[in-house]
Amino acid sequence: MVYENVSRVEDRAQRALASSPIFALRDLKVEREGEILWIHGRVNSFYHKQLAQEAIRALADGLQVVNSIDVD
Repeated sequence: MVYENVSRVEDRAQRALASSPIFALRDLKVEREGEILWIHGRVNSFYHKQLAQEAIRALADGLQVVNSIDVD
């Protein structure tokens, strides 16, 4: 039952990034691993990295968010 909820959280998080008004966030990927949501991809600034993390954290529903986004 818990994993069904986590899957929905992952889907919502991915949709939030894909529809972001900030184009730099649209190509990022969200993956679930147990109770962790991973954010992967590349952005051009630490500001965008932080924006992505906060957008996901708002939807994480108590899951741990790990930001593995690379900054060019």
